[in-house]
Amino acid sequence: MSRWIVALLLTLGLAGPAWAADPANLQVFTDASREVRNYAFFTIFDSVHASVDAGVVTLTGKVTMPYKASDIEQRVARVAGVRQVVNNLQVLPVSPYDDRLRISIARAIYANPALSMYGLGRHPSIHVIVEHGHVTLDGVVSLDEHRQIARLVAGSFDGFGPVRNDLRTDEEVQQALQQL
Repeated sequence: MSRWIVALLLTLGLAGPAWAADPANLQVFTDASREVRNYAFFTIFDSVHASVDAGVVTLTGKVTMPYKASDIEQRVARVAGVRQVVNNLQVLPVSPYDDRLRISIARAIYANPALSMYGLGRHPSIHVIVEHGHVTLDGVVSLDEHRQIARLVAGSFDGFGPVRNDLRTDEEVQQALQQL
């Protein structure tokens, strides 16, 4: 299972175990996740999380452009079994400073020898979210050391305040899933 899907499963699990009681919710979640993942404009600068309860999909997170929020909502709404989509996606403000910061941090993270493997493939697993100069790292990494290295790399840039590190390790994801 890809780190991206595992991260979404963790989000779903933390949002509520309703899907565990209803396998249809898990199927809807899996299909909705695929729709988000395959959206051509979904990047490492966006963070989308979902929860499903009785066919109602709630989207949360942040995207860089307004059209992404509506496009993702429309894509998820077409999934079989979705009765309703609650779109709580926030659009990040337009800011040349934020753009430069997110690009610089992403380049530094994926150029770091300890972290470069997370940039391989179609869906890099470390997302860099910048809002008004405040940096959040989101996604899944293999080791706690990688999470700490990513935070240190991101923290070496001139953002406002400390880096919020929402990266989870594979082990944390597996433990959370087992508790459901």
